Amino acid sequence: MGMKDLAQRNASNMTDERIKGLLAELHEALPGADLDAETRKLVKLLDADIHALSEPSAEDVSPIVEQARELETRFAAEHPALQRFLRELIDTLTKMGV
Repeated sequence: MGMKDLAQRNASNMTDERIKGLLAELHEALPGADLDAETRKLVKLLDADIHALSEPSAEDVSPIVEQARELETRFAAEHPALQRFLRELIDTLTKMGV
């Protein structure tokens, strides 16, 4: 394995850890939020899709980014703290460039 491959793997691992951390923070904040059933379902779906990114067959993050943007829009007015987690998650996913 070359130095470039090692650097890419380390960057990918750090990105994965950042995403997992953001998801954990989001889940910690959810119980205090008054969310409807559909929004909670969308959060769970997003979580599952993001975890699937760690699978070797994962290719494209753009549908997941769109899901996160939809949730971010829902949270904008009533849940600014949750919106912040989603904004960071979107930024991190976009930087992955998968």
